[in-house]
Amino acid sequence: MRLKLFPLLALGATLLLAGPLATDRLGSAAEAFKEVMGIPDKAIPQGLINKAQCFVLVPSLKESAFVFGGKYGKGFVTCRKEGGVGWSAPGSIRIEGGSFGFQIGGEAIDVFMLIMNKKGMDRLLSTKFTLGADAQATAGPVGRSTQAETDAAMTAEILTWSRSKGLFGGIALTGATLRGDDDWNKELYGRAIKNREIVTGSVAPPPAAAALMDELNKFSSRK
Repeated sequence: MRLKLFPLLALGATLLLAGPLATDRLGSAAEAFKEVMGIPDKAIPQGLINKAQCFVLVPSLKESAFVFGGKYGKGFVTCRKEGGVGWSAPGSIRIEGGSFGFQIGGEAIDVFMLIMNKKGMDRLLSTKFTLGADAQATAGPVGRSTQAETDAAMTAEILTWSRSKGLFGGIALTGATLRGDDDWNKELYGRAIKNREIVTGSVAPPPAAAALMDELNKFSSRK
């Protein structure tokens, strides 16, 4: 029985890791961000997005026994262009494991992260980056300008939020590991390319990223 079970587990892990195409997930990231920002009193504070150095979006992160007994998802990172106006082309990332401050019970959640400074950006673009070990991630405030927003902008390196079943709020992420996803980057850009080159260079966004770039620039382009 055990011999039969192992191939099934391996197959399940393979299917999960393969997941949807990067181009499809870009559309999901754009839609998730649009929906979250569609309710100003319950959205990511726009003032924090204006101050952020990078933005990470992971649509439909899932809990699965196939991957380290924890969570797994793929998404994207985009950073401020040189001079601070507009956003870079998106690089692909994957997030694995960690404690998300609650049990998601098999439900998919959308995760959003604001990287507030250059130091956090450098950590994020390293080979491997673990929240809570390499940098502290703090649950982000929600809604219009508040003292919490001001405090977060001044002190936090990384702010995190999640959405599940229509509920949106700050979430504490501990132990989750982020790293670049070379396979998705190759799919999107047609060649082997690292996230640092994508977000700090002059790489043009792929056509599939148009909706996401439009939403990001709509809410915060620092014009």
